[in-house]
Amino acid sequence: MKPLKSETQDAETLRELGSASVQIVHDLKNQLNGLKLYATFLRKRMEKAERPADEIETLAKLITGLERAAGDMTALVRYGRGVELRRQNADLARLVAEAAGGAEFRNEAGECEGEFDPMLLSEALKSITNRGRANGTETAATADGSEVVLRREGSGTEGLALVEWRGATGFGENGGDPFRGFAGGAGLRLALAAKIIRAHGGEVAHEAGAVRVRLPLRSS
Repeated sequence: MKPLKSETQDAETLRELGSASVQIVHDLKNQLNGLKLYATFLRKRMEKAERPADEIETLAKLITGLERAAGDMTALVRYGRGVELRRQNADLARLVAEAAGGAEFRNEAGECEGEFDPMLLSEALKSITNRGRANGTETAATADGSEVVLRREGSGTEGLALVEWRGATGFGENGGDPFRGFAGGAGLRLALAAKIIRAHGGEVAHEAGAVRVRLPLRSS
């Protein structure tokens, strides 16, 4: 019984540590945002004073780094907390089309109405699209051979919507599940995307060159 008790204590310790870490990260994020405001103020003053270009460029890079770090911390805090959905009737086809960005989008399902949180689900779908590009960034070239396909599974008014990212090359470089790997800021956003999808009653899976998301549709 002692090993079981020890494991239980370790699990509880990890939960407490996780809760404390989320709060610490939240506070650090606020501090970084404050530093970004100071840095932005200094940059404007330096531009008016016609300071050397290399000094202004260095400060701009500092601001960019602070923004990126604060963004990653925001994603971590959100992942550490529960997902609160604000469901409403929404057409999944429209959300997927918007999330596809410059990738080719093929709708084989027509309208796919369901009870979704449009803002959160759109964010999750866009995170997958952005990571699926050749270099895993939002500014990646769109002519990378990838396409996003929406189709139905099941018959009648009930069933699932299947969203497939085909030819996605930004996943699985190091093996393992990219939605549980927490590999940097991009990996954290994928984990958050998966959490949002699961909160909708859906699931996400990855295999070589493809990502599939299944979401329940509304039944009449």
